[in-house]
Amino acid sequence: MELTRRTIAKVLAVVFVFNLVVMGAGAFYSAQQVPPIPQEVVGPDGDVIVTDTQVRDGKIAFQKNGLMNHGSILGNGAYFGPDYTADTLDLKVEYMREYYAEERYGESYGSLDGPDQSAVDRMVRDDLGGTITEGQETIEYSTAEAYAHEQVTETYVDRYHGGDLDRGVPAEFIGSEEEAREFADFALWTAWISHTDRPGSDHSFTNDWPYNPDAGNVPTGATMIWSVISMVLLVGAVGIGVWLYKSVTLPEPEVTGIEIPPPDEINLSPSQRAATRFIPLAGALFAVQVLLGGLLAHYYVERHAFFGVEEVFGVGIVEAFPFALAKTFHLDLGILWIASLWLGAGLFLPPLLTGHEPDRQRTYVHVLLGALIVAAVGGLSGVWLGAQGYIDGDLWWIIGNEGLEYLEVGRLWQVGLLVGFVLWTGLVWRGFKPLLDRESPYGLAHMIIYAGGSIGLLFTAGFFYTPETNIVMTEFWRWWVVHMWVEGAFEFFIVAIVGLTLVSMGLLRKRSAEKAVAFQALFVMGSGVIGASHHYWWVGQPDVWLPLGTVFSTLELIPLILILFEAMGQYRALATSGESFPYTLPFMFIIASGFWNFLGAGVLGFFINLPLINYYEHGTYLTVGHAHAAMFGAFGFLALGMATYMLRIATRPADWTERHLRWAFWLWNVGLAVMVFVSVLPVGFLQLEVAFTEGYAAARSLAFYNRDLVQALFWARLPGDTLIILGTFVFLYDMVKKRFTLRPVSRPTTGSGTIPERMIDEDEEPAALDDD
Repeated sequence: MELTRRTIAKVLAVVFVFNLVVMGAGAFYSAQQVPPIPQEVVGPDGDVIVTDTQVRDGKIAFQKNGLMNHGSILGNGAYFGPDYTADTLDLKVEYMREYYAEERYGESYGSLDGPDQSAVDRMVRDDLGGTITEGQETIEYSTAEAYAHEQVTETYVDRYHGGDLDRGVPAEFIGSEEEAREFADFALWTAWISHTDRPGSDHSFTNDWPYNPDAGNVPTGATMIWSVISMVLLVGAVGIGVWLYKSVTLPEPEVTGIEIPPPDEINLSPSQRAATRFIPLAGALFAVQVLLGGLLAHYYVERHAFFGVEEVFGVGIVEAFPFALAKTFHLDLGILWIASLWLGAGLFLPPLLTGHEPDRQRTYVHVLLGALIVAAVGGLSGVWLGAQGYIDGDLWWIIGNEGLEYLEVGRLWQVGLLVGFVLWTGLVWRGFKPLLDRESPYGLAHMIIYAGGSIGLLFTAGFFYTPETNIVMTEFWRWWVVHMWVEGAFEFFIVAIVGLTLVSMGLLRKRSAEKAVAFQALFVMGSGVIGASHHYWWVGQPDVWLPLGTVFSTLELIPLILILFEAMGQYRALATSGESFPYTLPFMFIIASGFWNFLGAGVLGFFINLPLINYYEHGTYLTVGHAHAAMFGAFGFLALGMATYMLRIATRPADWTERHLRWAFWLWNVGLAVMVFVSVLPVGFLQLEVAFTEGYAAARSLAFYNRDLVQALFWARLPGDTLIILGTFVFLYDMVKKRFTLRPVSRPTTGSGTIPERMIDEDEEPAALDDD
């Protein structure tokens, strides 16, 4: 297939703009279709049960108290606690049954015989199976619903204000009874939209999710149909991926016949040495993150304790560091350490490839590093202070804890991170300027700028909502940031940075790398942006997202197949490299990243995004397995590989050793495999079975987690977690040691120890993608 870099780049630009237009139009349409919050909910006697103000205040209480990192809402959040939507719906059904059983038969529901229970069940489903009309502002509960609402509210006040250590909830987790009641009102509103039919539709606002047959919630016909279509598309996507790889062969790295620049012949510029300072920062953040990961895993075994700490030291671990706070830190630290290494790598590569050191670049790198530290410390401190109740008033979400998973830090610190992305892009632009001036707009250096710019662009979606925004639209914009980063901008950055690194290693010519990067980016951005809509199926978004999410989520497999083939090619190159190849270890990390990307994002991602599977598994441990394999396996390993590459070049040749880093590499890989395949995925499959046979709320219940087999599987995670923690501290030790053996710096000059000749191949003649 004859393709030029120019053609691929033009198509990529058109596809990216098209995706943003589709998602922008979708945002406008979704805002018109958002589930309403009734001004009042009244009982049969006209008494007001709840108002829209109470529901909106309940959402604020939900975010302010970090409840999204304890349990989940509409399936999104943490899995330690229940899903509040499914839990309140299940409790509502339970209390309505008790009301009708007592009213009609004078007995408890459990004491009734089969026919009488069936009669009660019909009355409950009839009450819950209603709809509303467009513009309806007042909702009338039946007597049973009004009773159930009151009972569920009291349950939540007792649990989240009074405390429930068996559930890992400390006393006064929510500071006041009033806030706890408002949170219950908010959770019950999400349950209401889950069983109330959308106007003009035969299913609820959430496509009848969560699964609860007793409330009338079962998979819709569209869910089944699009699952079948997804399976057909899967076969097609695999076929297309293989066909593309065979007909448009991606350039593979090779180590024979190519002059590989030895590390000791490469100048270390002042800005590169400054860029290596991102590595110890990332190492420290990583170490704390994995320790918190071990704590979080243990909380599933001992929800009120930690290996007897209470008895030995008299410290209540749940009260001092509850699950929600630990989970917030764990997530944010993961994002920060990976971002730190990517930022450092992006600043390290330009002098390596251009032989150019801009004036005062070292100073600006230090400014960026300082800004990152301020944003990290400020954001995490704000989260802790907010959780301890030290930040009150409107500032709680500005400088404290915004309370949304992956976007926990206050808005001020998010703005700081955005400014950091912009500053980083500017510094990379300065470093690549000689190359940017010479190459075309679709060149490799331009691709890095575009990838960095897209990360910042998509991050701005997190500024389109406030705590007062309807949770359905809040989730719409949140997933723009979370998913489009991961499946769009981050994947784009991966293929660009890997291509750039292979060129810097001397394993690919620039011209070949540009074609491969643009080609893979075309499919990454083409499927990953609209593919975010698979997160909209069960959260109250309109029906249009079901077909869009199904089609584009399935197509996301194509670039992952290409990345897998590329990783296989990289492995072949590594296998024939011989002992003299100086970049074996960084190369191993790149290959591992491609493998885990295909496995975590591709195989597990496709499985859980099949609509019918996702209907039952949404918010279960299967998602945990997917997230860890994709986030740490793909993005984490690439970041660690870049750190290893930077250290390989920056360390004095006589002091370079790989033994400890190799230990860390295998400890991480084996530990991740044990965690995912021995513990996390088996728990997820058990949850899937329980969700299918007993209902979704049962799969997320404390009773499920306390099953003997599930507890044994939680303990089985301990070896994997231990290996990952050991690997991290081995890396931290070795990295600190190497920081004291860095080579002296010198300002590079073109042709002196650099490889700029590889970066100026500007032959634009049409050629096959595999043509050098």
